[in-house]
Parts: sequence; C-alpha cells; structure tokens
Amino acid sequence: MATYIIETEGLNFQYSKNKKVLDNISIHVPKGSIYGFLGPNGAGKSTTMRLLTGIIPEQGNAIKLFENPLQEQLPLVFTKIGSLVESPALYLHLSGIDNLKYIAKLRNISEEKIRETLELVDLSRDGKRKAKQYSLGMKQRLAIAMALLSNPELLLLDEPVNGLDPNGIIDIRKLLIKLNKEKGVTIFVSSHLLPEIEKMCTHVGIISKGKLCFEGTMQELSKAAGLCKIQVTLDDASKWQSELESHFKNVNLIAQNQLTLDIGNKDNIPEFIKNLISKNAAVYEVKIVDGLEEWFMTITNENRTDEK
Repeated sequence: MATYIIETEGLNFQYSKNKKVLDNISIHVPKGSIYGFLGPNGAGKSTTMRLLTGIIPEQGNAIKLFENPLQEQLPLVFTKIGSLVESPALYLHLSGIDNLKYIAKLRNISEEKIRETLELVDLSRDGKRKAKQYSLGMKQRLAIAMALLSNPELLLLDEPVNGLDPNGIIDIRKLLIKLNKEKGVTIFVSSHLLPEIEKMCTHVGIISKGKLCFEGTMQELSKAAGLCKIQVTLDDASKWQSELESHFKNVNLIAQNQLTLDIGNKDNIPEFIKNLISKNAAVYEVKIVDGLEEWFMTITNENRTDEK
C-alpha cells in the first residue's frame, strides 16, 4: 500500500452556515510525489492550504499528515514541514543571508545551513544583496529557501508562480523538480495553471467550487481527458490523409500542408512521428491543439453549471 504523507477523508469547511467552501474533499498525496492541486481561482485551494498548515483550524478531524491526525501532532509536526502559503514574509531592508539568519535563529537551526540552502535555490551570488533589490522570482526563491532551512520532508506551496514572468516560472519549476529528485521532498503545490502542473507533477487533484472533480496520476489524468487532438504540418498533407484515416479518428485537412487528427493519447505522439518519418514523410511540426487543458476547462465549467 502507498504511504500517504497527506491524507484527508471527507474534509469540509465553511466560513458561514449558508455556504460550504470545501465539500467532502478526500485527497491522497503519496510520499515522494509532486502533487498538483489544481483549480480555478476561488475553487478552495487556498483554504485547503491554510487548513493543512494550521493557519485556520479544521472543523472536524479529517486531516492526516505523516499517517497521523494533524490535531494530535500540533505544533511539533511543523518541524517536518516547509510552507509558503501567504505572501512571502521578507524583510526587504535585510540581505538574503540576513533574512535566512533570522529564520534560523527563530527555529533554532544552525546557520551553517544557510549557504547550502542559498546554493539550492540558486541565490549564492545574491545572498549579500538586500531583498528589496531582488526580482519577484528571486524573492519567491528566497521565500522557498526560508521554508527549506529545516530540511522538511513536506513542502506546501500555494500558487508559487503567481505574477512571475516566463523565466521566473521555469526557474521555480526546475527548483521544485530538483528538490523532489535530489532531496526526496514531497511537494504539494496549488495552482490554476494546468500547463505548469502538467510539466512537473506526478499526481494531480482537480478542485472546482469546493468539490474534488478528479484525483490520480498524470497518466490517469491524460486517459480521463480522452482523445488528444494534434495538428500536423507536413509536405502534401492530402496524400497522407487517406492513410491516416485507416488508423486514426477525425482526420481533417485544414490546409495544403496541414491536417488535424485525434491521436488517442499524447503518449502516442512520439511513435506517431516515428512511423511517419519511417514512411519518408517530411514532418515539419506536430502540436497539441486540444487535450488536458480543454478537458480541465470542460470539467470545471460543468461543475460551475451544476452549482447554479
């Protein structure tokens, strides 16, 4: 059986009697995974994060961390957890190093950890600079460094790439994958950006209007999404249309050198390209035009309709 580092069974929460923010949420985060908690703004992601980190107390006893009820472990359990849930609490007039020294002193952590942690988040060269001189992406990496000082087994991040430019988003993604692979940190990350979740996560849960719409591995998500539609650019597309129709559904010629078809699953794309090239097709481009993102929009929109 899988070891779940986070587990909730029928988690409910409401700020008022008339409106549930979370409705019977059951999530299972395997140890060693990068779990993407995905949903539109206002779906209940941040409330879930605040419950997991104890910022707001749960209304019941539905949360387990490290296979034990959260309430029975407070507050010592947080020595094993790093989190970035609210906006980063940085002292902008202090250097990156001094921000980390403050956290180290507060948590009774050796200052020897600071250099190693700065290297981990690629801020070694900027450690002596004041935080107010940092870019938004650097501030976010410094905040993650503060969460990593205690060598946590679990990292909880709420929308860590919000407001970042494309380079900043890539930097955070690479950092999280590195932490997971090299340090074995289990990462629970909330986001409303499906493409980012798809690139780095092993597991995903999708929430909409306080209800869990899907939970599983990325492979299971891809299968649940159904057919994946691709657009192929190649020489003399009309010549290939009839041949492809014998193997694939919905093959449509959209230009002299372009056609679309349902590939079945995005995992089939490499073999599809290989087969075309083996038959001497001149393939210039293959791109997904419909798939997980479209499916995500569909199921979250369906949930919104059900709520009305």
